[in-house]
Amino acid sequence: MASKVVDLLYWREVRKTGLVFTGMVVGLACLFQVSVISLLSNLALGLMTFTLTLRLFYKAMELVRFCDREHPFQSYLDEDSTLTDEDTIRVVEKIVLLIATLITELKRLFFIDSIMDSLKFIGLLYLLTYVGVQTNGLTLMISGVICVFSLPLAYKLQQERIDKLINAVKLLVDKSKELIEIVATLAKPAPPPAPAPKPKLKSK
Repeated sequence: MASKVVDLLYWREVRKTGLVFTGMVVGLACLFQVSVISLLSNLALGLMTFTLTLRLFYKAMELVRFCDREHPFQSYLDEDSTLTDEDTIRVVEKIVLLIATLITELKRLFFIDSIMDSLKFIGLLYLLTYVGVQTNGLTLMISGVICVFSLPLAYKLQQERIDKLINAVKLLVDKSKELIEIVATLAKPAPPPAPAPKPKLKSK
């Protein structure tokens, strides 16, 4: 399954990737005009119209020629898509682990376990308020689909240049962190001097 997704993202089968990419973008764009239920229903009706027409055509050819014709979708019907008990347990464990990790991280951020991480999270939320004013979820989803299908291929074609740029950015970030640490160290007040020891009273 993972290899098929990678093949789609890297456009190794241009025809298949083009169909998936175009279908996803057009489907998301249609949501601007119709509801999700109407869109899914119309897509399902269109698919059923195509498959039923093709199945009836093959059946008619079989009756006219009096010979057995292979089912046009037999390969899809023969494909084993059932989950074994082990696969089901593995999938459920991954989902539960993901949810538990998400809840733990949100608790850590909302209840200020780390001040810096919580401040970063606040900054992200604040930026998202501006993003929400300028655009909506569907536009972001369409942009995300375009990025998912374009960035891996762009990285593959320009890997050397992109790696150099990423390394330069990392170096700049590391130097900025070092500079901030130095400034924070210099800005810290000097520790108060230790109190002088009290002289001992001489015994008479």
